Amino acid sequence: MLEKIVIANRGEIALRILRACRELGIKTVAVHSTADANLKHVRLADESVCIGPPASAQSYLDMPSIIAAAEVTDSTAIHPGYGFLSENADFAERVRDSGFEFIGPPPDVIRLMGDKVTAIKAMQSAGVPVVPGSGGPLGEDNATNMRIARDIGYPVIIKASGGGGGRGMRVVRSEASLTSSISMTKAEAKAAFGNDMVYMEKFLERPRHIEFQVIADTHGNAVHLFDRDCSMQRRHQKVIEEAPAPGLSHAERARMGERCAEACVEMGYANAGTFEFLYQDGEFYFIEMNTRLQVEHPVTEMITGVDLVKEQLMIADGQPLSFSQSDIAVRGHAIECRINAEDAKTFAPSPGRVSTWHPPGGPGIRVDSHLYSGYDVPPYYDSMIGKLIAYGDTRDSALARMRSALSEMVVDGINTNIPLHQEILQHAAFQAGGTDIHYLEKRLGL
Repeated sequence: MLEKIVIANRGEIALRILRACRELGIKTVAVHSTADANLKHVRLADESVCIGPPASAQSYLDMPSIIAAAEVTDSTAIHPGYGFLSENADFAERVRDSGFEFIGPPPDVIRLMGDKVTAIKAMQSAGVPVVPGSGGPLGEDNATNMRIARDIGYPVIIKASGGGGGRGMRVVRSEASLTSSISMTKAEAKAAFGNDMVYMEKFLERPRHIEFQVIADTHGNAVHLFDRDCSMQRRHQKVIEEAPAPGLSHAERARMGERCAEACVEMGYANAGTFEFLYQDGEFYFIEMNTRLQVEHPVTEMITGVDLVKEQLMIADGQPLSFSQSDIAVRGHAIECRINAEDAKTFAPSPGRVSTWHPPGGPGIRVDSHLYSGYDVPPYYDSMIGKLIAYGDTRDSALARMRSALSEMVVDGINTNIPLHQEILQHAAFQAGGTDIHYLEKRLGL
């Protein structure tokens, strides 16, 4: 087993990784910015190394500092968590070239799937359905671009090839605004991602966001762990996730899961990953692959009994998967609410000191959070401060437990979005299941 790993992240995911390492007897090194010296995982790790000031560019995104921390602590591997450098192929390459194990997929696969255009081509080759689109980057010829849009049919969406997280997208509903929209998206993409390549897809009016969790080892084995519904979104950011997706048939679930696992084998994928799809009128359309652990991985763990982080560590150690596809079945239902330090109505960030922290409990309740009473939530990073997960034998049971857990949760001293979650759980549409990705924004009047 890996002897010692650097946890190159912060917050709840860093604590989650530390706990998995402890179970496996792996020593841990917490790297942190000066603003994060009092994070829970930093206090609990076997060793800690300060890698820079609060700004992410000078700490959590500083590749040489993270690799140097691994060197001075005699670590054997680096786990990137999610966000920050987790999907940076150059970082994965530098980690491995420096003699450490990168706990994630091979750099060339990260690079392949990190570019939306090449990812779509790879999925087409693997027989995974994709959204009708340009089939490649858009050129400078306006007449050609207009012809492509007419062939696809309006509305279309212009997307940055190197984009992600909801950035670098623009919906076009008529030919009159197509050329200017392409130009604006290219300029935004260049500024945000250093790459002005854009492509075009059919814009689906009422799709759901359904994704499939996969995990693969270095021995040619790949398994899917079924699906999640992540349609409850605001500005392309997920708010609530659940597994399995309501309303999918067993046949649909098995068909798409198998295709995703087969695609992993075909491209030489290893470690955890997620295929994201838009789902409308009974059809799946691939949009992207996340070559890392997802924020919402706990709901999959709850319904399958698989510890994804422990599997990541064992795969990085060269071990085969500890289970096969026939060992995995969906049992029950799980729902996750992302708890953010923000105003529930204005969504303004709310950093500050947590005067009281009281997480809920009871059957089927899991809380992944780095909070504690007296902790100062810094203003420099993402506002998510925890994840509340409720599991039940049925979706109705999970919903009931989530309502109870939200009412028990106490986070004093800062504002949180707990009231928003409580409101959403009362919506008849959400209770019925199967809302589309535009539902929440329409409901909020955004």
